[in-house]
Amino acid sequence: MSAFAKYVASELGLGQSGEDHPNICTGTDRFVMFKVGPVLSVSHGMGVPSMAIMLHEVLKLLYHARCSGVTAIRLGTSGGIGLEPGSVVITRQAVDACFKPEFEQLVLGKRVVRGTDLDAGLAQELLQCSADLGEFPTVMGNTMCTLDFYEGQGRLDGALCSYTEQDKQEYLRAAHAAGVRNIEMESSVLAAMCSACGLPAAVVCVTLLDRLRGDQVSSPHDLLAKFEQRPQRLVVHFIKKRLAGA
Repeated sequence: MSAFAKYVASELGLGQSGEDHPNICTGTDRFVMFKVGPVLSVSHGMGVPSMAIMLHEVLKLLYHARCSGVTAIRLGTSGGIGLEPGSVVITRQAVDACFKPEFEQLVLGKRVVRGTDLDAGLAQELLQCSADLGEFPTVMGNTMCTLDFYEGQGRLDGALCSYTEQDKQEYLRAAHAAGVRNIEMESSVLAAMCSACGLPAAVVCVTLLDRLRGDQVSSPHDLLAKFEQRPQRLVVHFIKKRLAGA
């Protein structure tokens, strides 16, 4: 997030080149936050619980700061399904491990289910921004949000595994048939909470591997670093277009 803040500052012409920006959440180790002009760059940790904590606290902060016209975008990495490594996926819907567009949570011991649709207009804007850049393959598709990195995503290389390679392939191909193009661990709670609060939100993730071909990332580190910059480039281009039209 620090690197993204520096990149935003550079692209928007804010501050000196390479200038460090202070972590304005330095009193806590739950997450870090950097403010660069109109952009908040916040880490959210790994998985739904960590993302939910950050969202509750940042959404309250935005409310009390009387912010308006806020757009939330998650940037990150993911495992692709049927895509070349380095492809960027803009999420249409976040779906659960059964491919349903739902986020389920127990509240006071009762099952609460919220929808996980993301802002369609925002997703189309982002897709157009990628077309403007013309630098890397970008698709729009569903993102499967799981509660676990290993068994929850059908990996064969965890400490526990009760299924076969054939079982995994059948599951991933069923996911692809249901419109799923990548897998990660945060999108569903982001979609559900932002939708409940009336906040436009999007998820933009690069794929580091094609899960149909294996469970391990095999690309060299320098190439992975370039892949990880792709969502940042796309979203900064989006920010610049939005600000130019304001």
